[in-house]
Amino acid sequence: MSADIPTLEGISEYDVTWPWREGRLSPGLTCVFRVRNEARNLPWVLPPILDAVQHVVFVDNGSDDGTPELAAQIAKEHGATDRFTGLTYPHQVSRAGAEHLATPATSVHSLAHFYNWSFSKVRTSYSMKWDGDMVLSPEGVSILRDLSWQLETSRAIVAMPRHPLTVVDESTGWIDLSLSFLEPWIYPMGPDFTFVKAFDWELREYPSDTERIVLPQGLCVEVMWHDADEFAHWRKDGVDFTNTRLYRKLREFEVDDAIRTGTPLNGLVKVTAPAGVHIIDHVTHTWLREQPRPLVKHSLPPSLSLRKAKP
Repeated sequence: MSADIPTLEGISEYDVTWPWREGRLSPGLTCVFRVRNEARNLPWVLPPILDAVQHVVFVDNGSDDGTPELAAQIAKEHGATDRFTGLTYPHQVSRAGAEHLATPATSVHSLAHFYNWSFSKVRTSYSMKWDGDMVLSPEGVSILRDLSWQLETSRAIVAMPRHPLTVVDESTGWIDLSLSFLEPWIYPMGPDFTFVKAFDWELREYPSDTERIVLPQGLCVEVMWHDADEFAHWRKDGVDFTNTRLYRKLREFEVDDAIRTGTPLNGLVKVTAPAGVHIIDHVTHTWLREQPRPLVKHSLPPSLSLRKAKP
């Protein structure tokens, strides 16, 4: 069978061949991870996903912290080895932005090709993109379990709000409830739902008449570690976040700076866990569930430019 998307470099092992060409896909939902050095997060990230979906495709992109080995171990301890596929994508992938723009779409170094190759390993009728720093709550697990069969007769895509959680130490964290960032995470598998190259990153296409389902707030947190100082290199390089086209990155920088300087910031909430309970467990199992709804009262309009969003 000839490849649907041959690699520019002629590396046949990483050509993309779509699974629906081989026959009807099985009912269910497969979660696709594309990760690098996420060992610190995996004990919180992977178990609820294994509980929520029918299969996990776990694609490691050059980790050196034991990420793929830990993922396989967690799946084994969870009794889910038969529902876990661990893969390696050894090629350096261009970073979002100018580097991505300069990379041909079918190169093994392209974000779009990396995503298409990863999702071509799915063998169920629906797939879900998931990041190695996103933790699903027990309510989120229940909802995804139900969706896995309810979506079978649908061609809908599903968006889930996620709430950034900065972990300061085992008992302290800051959760950002300023805006609701919505991104579709769940899509049908098929030729109308593949990835293409956009200006700054990859983009998953879908027909204009596709139904969009938005899940409730409070189901997922995106974990950031305060001691990692993810913005240190940005500060060193003098990056001006007010000129970024992605408002979410500007907000993350504002939150990071507010926590480090002790500056109050609208929408940023401090959370303290009880003794003996990790802050990630407390937020996802208890705190989110107990907060009044809506958690976030504002959403970022799709047409909002950064100039309008500047403080």
